[in-house]
Amino acid sequence: MAQNIPIWPGSASFTTGSTPFGLYDADTVFVTASNNTAEWCAKRLGYPITDIELQDINFFACFEEAVSEYGAQVNTYNIRDNMLNLYGSGNSGSLSQKKISANLGGLIELAEEYGVEAGSGGNVTYYTGSLDVKKDQQVYDLTDGNIVHLESGFIHPLTYKIETEIEIKRIFHEAPPAIVKYFDPFVGTGLGSANMLEGFGWGNYSPGVSFMMMPMNADLLRLQAIEFNDQIRKSAYTFELINNRIRLFPIPNGANFTKVHFEYIIKSERSDPLKGQTNKVSDFSNVPYKDITYSLINAVGVQWIRRYTLALTKEMLGYVRGKYSGIPIPNAEVTLNGSDLISAGQTEKEGLITELKEILDTMSRQAQLERKQAEADSMQQQMNKIPLKIYIG
Repeated sequence: MAQNIPIWPGSASFTTGSTPFGLYDADTVFVTASNNTAEWCAKRLGYPITDIELQDINFFACFEEAVSEYGAQVNTYNIRDNMLNLYGSGNSGSLSQKKISANLGGLIELAEEYGVEAGSGGNVTYYTGSLDVKKDQQVYDLTDGNIVHLESGFIHPLTYKIETEIEIKRIFHEAPPAIVKYFDPFVGTGLGSANMLEGFGWGNYSPGVSFMMMPMNADLLRLQAIEFNDQIRKSAYTFELINNRIRLFPIPNGANFTKVHFEYIIKSERSDPLKGQTNKVSDFSNVPYKDITYSLINAVGVQWIRRYTLALTKEMLGYVRGKYSGIPIPNAEVTLNGSDLISAGQTEKEGLITELKEILDTMSRQAQLERKQAEADSMQQQMNKIPLKIYIG
């Protein structure tokens, strides 16, 4: 029976296809390391004093698994530490062994949703429309395509009903632009240009003539002040919207008042939870971390991979020897240590995984910030004990 068990020949020869998945076969550094690691593991298991019932492909399979396990642990840590910065980013390419810069993408995306409601930004298009109004009529049906004119929306060709659900965000009348009143001496914007001209002795000149050199931001502030003043002091139209019926305040009563303009959004565009999410990172499963490049792993990682490969080979050799509880020899029987090897291999694997996770946890952004804080506190305590110099005036 013993003669049918394949024995380690004493050397390894890696060729393409020697590993089960071929994840790293194109990496020349991995190829060289495969042969060296196989021979090292065989010697650590007792070769040549003890026969090793494994072939080079068994060592290569364990080595590939060890590299994959190392990469999976590192990638898992990176996903966990960078997930907030990766939400919504593209999921093509590979982020493995690359630096991920901190950003406010997630917070900005949330702020954009608030911006849509506030009318100050966001990623939902604001459209313009108009409503034909009549004197003394306050309530109008927003589904009536005869009186409502939309920049974007579907109107049924037969019933002429607007079938696109919209949400009006703002109704406004045609107020003169602020730039028209920029030089108006009677516009009380609080900047006091008329008083300033008087202070320089130019009170007899037209207020529309400015002899003062002022920065551009002063002009912008004045325009904003005019618009804000109009918004607060002058009545604009407001509305109440209930079930596609709009009620205007105040009631239109002007003889020449025939149309109200408004801004609106299409509800389906705002409520779509998948808008802009094509090929984007959404959760742990589609973050583009792929198999790491073996040749880029540093010496610390390489040593961990060697040790994990040895643990895997112990477990594998234990299963092989466990098939034969004993090997008969003349006048005796040799008992194999399969169960001991399995137990040792599994214990070493668990220990190495725990060790790697602990190291990665100490490298997290939070852990590094905590160490920086502790370092700063310690430095501050030392500085507090340094006596101040005595100043003699």
